[in-house]
Amino acid sequence: MAFRFVSVSCLVALLSLATPVAVSAQDATARRLVLIDDDVVGLNGAPALLLQAPGVEVLGITTTSGSVWRDTATAYALRTVEILGRTDVPVVPGATYPLVNSEAATKRWEGLYGRLEFKGPWTEPASAGAGQSTPGTPSPSVVPSLPIGDPVTKPSGEIAAAFLVRMVRAHPHQITLFATGPMTNIAIAQSLDPSFAANVKELVYMGGSLNPQQILDTPATAAFAREFVNTPRREFNIRWDPEAARIMAHGAWPKVTMVPIDPSTGTQWTRAFLDSLKPARTALTDALQTGLEPGFPMWDEIAAMVWLEPAIVTRAEALYIDFDTSQTAGYGDTLSWHDAYRPHLGERAQTVVLRVDRDKMEAAMRALYTRPLKREPASR
Repeated sequence: MAFRFVSVSCLVALLSLATPVAVSAQDATARRLVLIDDDVVGLNGAPALLLQAPGVEVLGITTTSGSVWRDTATAYALRTVEILGRTDVPVVPGATYPLVNSEAATKRWEGLYGRLEFKGPWTEPASAGAGQSTPGTPSPSVVPSLPIGDPVTKPSGEIAAAFLVRMVRAHPHQITLFATGPMTNIAIAQSLDPSFAANVKELVYMGGSLNPQQILDTPATAAFAREFVNTPRREFNIRWDPEAARIMAHGAWPKVTMVPIDPSTGTQWTRAFLDSLKPARTALTDALQTGLEPGFPMWDEIAAMVWLEPAIVTRAEALYIDFDTSQTAGYGDTLSWHDAYRPHLGERAQTVVLRVDRDKMEAAMRALYTRPLKREPASR
């Protein structure tokens, strides 16, 4: 059957993300288990929101290169759990490099098909676009001083993909996996254990792009819109490691929710939103004031919030999704079909979030950010 856009009243049923209405007392107190795989930068994104969410147990944060190198992402993740008083949550380093893609291959591709707007740590300082800060350092092993403070805790000695497999085997059909960076760790885990995807309860990921349109009228959103005006199917998380993304897309996940670039164009980190967090006066809300650049879209935050608060979704569609690994001009682009047109080459149906209610999402985020922390960290 072909899938079409659904009404707002059908979205919660489509997403199937909320706790069922009729639950036993035992189920009502059960915690929802979560793993987060992320190229962590700063305090924004999925980790802080999910760590602050009541009824959610974060089993661990695995890190990968993407927006920054893996070791820098690991430092940010460690500092995040320190600020939130959650050093009980393990931070496990993962992949440093993509499966196939490389800096040299990317430069050669640009010579044939045009410059990429953002290349993570491969981005040249003089060409970082859309007002984006220079991402990290040229060397994967060099971790710069973090604007939110450097961590004192240490990461796990385990390898991220092995940790993901171990956790899913220990809690089959119970874990929601959030993938909000490139999919390298996910692909390696799938390759290590062919049952990995099938034993995850659900996958929620931020990546891909269908047909995003500029919605907000600000200089920052206009600058970010340059990325998709002529290349609407290109998005960084997928373009960094397209082969890993394709492996992910072919996994036997029981349920997948995709958050592409599209809904993020109606969101933006603003000084007004950050100011609204100040009265809470926690270590988290204080750190957010200086550790986050206003102007950026709320990319990964949407992935966390559509799971925590499904009512924020105002438009979604069921599509079959894959990613281009052809090494042509479309390398890393998102491929999508309705059922009647798909090629039947292993692509799977995903719920694709296309638009969210910004006001509802910000209200729900504010409530999480301003909750009391598990414990206030000692002064540094």
